[in-house]
Order: sequence, then C-alpha cells, then structure tokens
Amino acid sequence: MNKPQLPLNTAKYLIIQQKMIGDVLTSSILCEAIKQKNPSAKVHFLVNQHTIPVIENNPFIDKVVVMTKEIEKSPVKLFQFLQQIKKEDYQVVIDVYSKPISVLIGKFSKAPLKIGYKKWYSQLTYDELYVYKPKPETKAGLAIENRMHLLQSLDTSYAKELKPKIYLTEEEISSAKKILQQENLVNKSLLMLGVLGSSEEKSYPLLYLAKVLDTIVETTEAELLVNYIPKQLETVEKLVKLCEPKTQQRIHLSIYGKSLREFMALTFLCKAFIGNEGGAVNMAKALEVPTFSIFAPFTKRAAWALYEDHKNVSVHLEDYEPETYVKLSLKEIRKEATTYYKALKPEYFKEKLINYLKEVL
Repeated sequence: MNKPQLPLNTAKYLIIQQKMIGDVLTSSILCEAIKQKNPSAKVHFLVNQHTIPVIENNPFIDKVVVMTKEIEKSPVKLFQFLQQIKKEDYQVVIDVYSKPISVLIGKFSKAPLKIGYKKWYSQLTYDELYVYKPKPETKAGLAIENRMHLLQSLDTSYAKELKPKIYLTEEEISSAKKILQQENLVNKSLLMLGVLGSSEEKSYPLLYLAKVLDTIVETTEAELLVNYIPKQLETVEKLVKLCEPKTQQRIHLSIYGKSLREFMALTFLCKAFIGNEGGAVNMAKALEVPTFSIFAPFTKRAAWALYEDHKNVSVHLEDYEPETYVKLSLKEIRKEATTYYKALKPEYFKEKLINYLKEVL
C-alpha cells in the first residue's frame, strides 16, 4: 500500500496497547515521543481498564480510551465501542498489541495510516507492518526498541529508545510517607520485595526466595516491604515463616499498597525493588528506583531486561546453565517451568546480590 501524506504535526493518533501493566507502561513511550516531536498533535491511548494507574498524570496523553471486560465479552458493546472509535476520525493508528481484536479496532478506525506488527491477520488491514527485532541495539532492551521502531513510518529521525516514566503527585508521595510513619520507617533503608509474579509459574519458589531475604537481612540493615494484595496474604505469610527469625522481624506486612498508585508511591520511597521480574519491576524502573529482578526461566531476557546497568541487575537460569538453552526452546522450558525454576538456586547469585546491595544501600 502507498503511505498517505499526512500533516503529522497536527494529526490525531491512536496508540493501541491492551494486555498487562508492564506492556502499557512500556508503550506509553510512543505517546511521549510523538508529542515531543509534534506538540500540536492529539494522542489517544487505548488500554485495558486495570492498567490505567500507570499512565495517570502522563502529560503526553491527551485522552485514555478504555477497553473494559464488558466490551470484550459483549458483541453488542464491542460494536458500539468500534463505532465510537470510527467517530474519532483518527489519522494515524499505531497498534502495539497487534492481536485480532486490536486489528479489528484499527480496521474500524478508517485511519489513513495504520501501523502494526506483521501477522497473518494484519496484512490486509494495516499499511505499515513490522517484524520483531531479534537482538537489541541498546541497553534499553527489545521491548523498548521494537516499540520505538514502529515510529519509523512517521519519521526516521525518532530515537531507538526512550525510557518509560511514571508521574506521581507530591500528595501521593506525602501520603506514602504517612503510611511509613505507622511503623517508624521514615528515613530508614527500605527495600520493596516482589515476592509473587503475575502467575504461579512466574514466581520464584518460596523456599528459595526466603533464602534470598535471609541474605538481605544478614548483610544489610534494610527494612523490608512486600508488594502484595490481600488475597495473596496467605501465600506471603508462608514465605515469612520460611525465613529466619531475624528476617521475619524486618518484614512489615502491615504496610502495603492498597492501590496501584499507593504501591508506586511506597516503592518510590525505597532504595531498591528486589524480586520476580514483571510489571512491578518496570514500574520501579520508571520511578528511577534500582531493581534486582529474578527472571522466569522461560522469559526472553533480551526483551524485558530493560536499561540494565550496575543499579538495574537481573538473574536468569541461562546465566548459570546455558546448556539448557542450547538444547531446549523457551516454549519447551515453559512446559516444565517448576522444574527449571528450582534449578535457579539462590546460591548461584548470592554473591551478585550481596555486591548489588552494597551498591544501592
């Protein structure tokens, strides 16, 4: 298809990124990049309802378009939603999600320029198609670079990378400090722990994680906060019982984020985030909080090891048992996720963790 000539500086854009919190936060860089280059443009960002907190107060988003569970489940409501998309008269659609439902949204938009990833179902609908890059060119990681690459259809001068940001208010930070005062933790060295992943198969075994927490307490004076929601309390308490008594005394379960924004504000006041790789790690990085993340053995590290340096460190089974990744695909490893998670013993990276703690505390 021939790319239409559009006044991109004043165009109306729709960025589509459904799915998880980490994906939405990462894709928000497209809104910033477009608005920085074209301040007069209108940028709308289509996301799932539960992910909205990570893009609250983002000055580069003119409107959040919300995809709800009701819309996804009801053909009637989906049709009504698509009609609303059509009425917006977008000139450019950038579909980061590029799944059948988002391609349908792109099709209904009638935008003159529609950009997405190359899939068998997107080729007849979209004007510009991209394939995922296999290797990163910068420290940003593939999740960042592949998203920024979508902007090349608009202007080849766009940068290869841009760091996601979260915008907390002074009121949110002040409120978090008051929460810490409940246990006299203001001005203490605090670490936020990501003890549970987005699913069980993405969660480091509790027994191993307990040893990680024991190492932290053995080697530092840090006090420990835990990222969890009330329905996860029973599992978190199991973890605490597996820790040494001294470690248990440093864990403050009464303090936790009762909302996603509250969690982010508490994390902002911590020296580092340590735990399972996932959306919470990405949020910490977007808040400029150092991270030490433990990857699930089947996760592609090159995609989500974003902006790694001496303050953002990760560990992956591939670091210690590379032969496994020569013999097996990530899909094969995922089928036996529990077995391979158990292979990533905390002893493997104990020294690395201790050196990291010296760096950030």
